Amino acid sequence: MSTVIYGMLREEKQRNLERQEAYLREIGALPKGSVVVKTINGKRYHYLQYREKGGVKSVYIGNCITEIDCIKSKIEERKHLQDILKRLKLEYKEICKVVKE
Repeated sequence: MSTVIYGMLREEKQRNLERQEAYLREIGALPKGSVVVKTINGKRYHYLQYREKGGVKSVYIGNCITEIDCIKSKIEERKHLQDILKRLKLEYKEICKVVKE
């Protein structure tokens, strides 16, 4: 393999790792789980629900539509970033097959 191509692949491998770390930081700052509505005594309450330490945790988020929509959009953004991260990891694995260090 050409040393130029090999060098480019090594650089891409490092760049990929840096991007993975950046996406992991972004994902960590966003809420996980989903917004659920519980009806208690005829009233609707909105909760952010997610798994933690083997159980399901529910956090009350109020009934403000703006706040609920904001949380939902952040959850969607998290899912999108997780998809990108998954593709980056697959790409990294392929690069590692070629660049054996």
